[in-house]
Amino acid sequence: MSELSAVCPFEWRYGSEEMRRLFTVESLVETYVSVERALVNGLAEAGLAPKHCPEAFEECSKNLKASEVYSREVALGHEIAALTYILGERCGECGSYVHLGATSYDVVDTAWALLIREALKIVRRKLRLALEELVHLSTRYENVLMVGRTHGQHAVPMTVGFKFANYVYELSRSYERLCGLEGRVVRAKMSGAVGTMAAWGARGLYVERVVSSELGLEPHVIATQVAPRDGFGELVSALAVLASQLDRFALEVRELSRTEIGEIFEAEPRVGSSTMPHKRNPVIAERVSGLAKVMRSLVVVALENIPLMHERDLTNSSSERFLVPHAFLTIDQMLEDFLKLIKVMQVDPQAARRNLELTRDVIMSEALVIRLVMKGMPRHEAHGKLVELIRDMREGESLKEAVLRDVTLSKMLSPEELDEVLRPENYLGCYRELIERAVKYCRDVLKGCQDA
Repeated sequence: MSELSAVCPFEWRYGSEEMRRLFTVESLVETYVSVERALVNGLAEAGLAPKHCPEAFEECSKNLKASEVYSREVALGHEIAALTYILGERCGECGSYVHLGATSYDVVDTAWALLIREALKIVRRKLRLALEELVHLSTRYENVLMVGRTHGQHAVPMTVGFKFANYVYELSRSYERLCGLEGRVVRAKMSGAVGTMAAWGARGLYVERVVSSELGLEPHVIATQVAPRDGFGELVSALAVLASQLDRFALEVRELSRTEIGEIFEAEPRVGSSTMPHKRNPVIAERVSGLAKVMRSLVVVALENIPLMHERDLTNSSSERFLVPHAFLTIDQMLEDFLKLIKVMQVDPQAARRNLELTRDVIMSEALVIRLVMKGMPRHEAHGKLVELIRDMREGESLKEAVLRDVTLSKMLSPEELDEVLRPENYLGCYRELIERAVKYCRDVLKGCQDA
């Protein structure tokens, strides 16, 4: 570890190699150059640059290193100016047409669109894998009984598969969201100083069309000097929603892995504590929850960048250098951890059953209210009667025993009927159909938005 010098953990600890590569300075400069190349092509096709310039640009832009650009930036104080000066010097006669009529953020925003498009593919691919695993877990544990909890208290029975199916639905909605926003966010911005295309005269829309087509993007309908920042706000907000959903699942694993619960736990062989040999800490789930805090904090930055002065100011520029890479690297690491978590996670059906029996049938009180109403007792009376009965239960007594010693209730319900009513397996409602519905929703969403 002695050779590590980077303070930022995204440079060596968090994020996959494929996501990191997207947001290196080399990748950024290569993407800037691809936009400038498309612009030269657009100018040539529009008759605003010599016809041979696209081919010349292809040669003169080869092997341009990021270090050259950022060394020149030190002198010029402007990143895109540094790039275009170098290209202008390299490209001879055609250097005169490099960046002609464009503003810096035509290049920057279009480059962000290209990088975001690739980053979203990575995110969606990993989210798709996570959904497939969750669908498998939903069906595998469809009939494994467990306690349903509200407010941290035992509520009514449910199944482990039903719990997982809820996450199938929620994460499918995030997948849907990430597909839907791409059409609004991943767009070319190629319209000049304040967005009017004045430098290209009547050929402006033609230049835009060629550039956009070459890069495989739709252009923004209209823009100022920058693309509208609501797109970044929507993107980062959607990623933060996904992060919060992953956090919710991770929190559930953390809660259910408590020693006194033990229904779900991380089974990866590792040292749990440096001092306590018995510890089995949910560290993967805790890392997911920790990074979710970072992801949610980035939403503020994205929203703060929407209100820029007039046709633009520079306040978005510095913050977005952090915002976009860190948003994607954060969610990328969270998805990596989530995929690992659901693979090493273990369900203990015996612990789930033990906890279900912990309250000695009290968890079935709602089912008992329903049966009493069917027998003719008004609901509010049945509810009040059971509240009173449960509060007065004797130590070690079951709800069945308490009901049978009650003068009123024992006349309405036989021991055999009580056994039927108090069986958790008999009070699961439409759980199978609901799981199937969640799985179908997921499959429909995945089918409707597929990356090549």
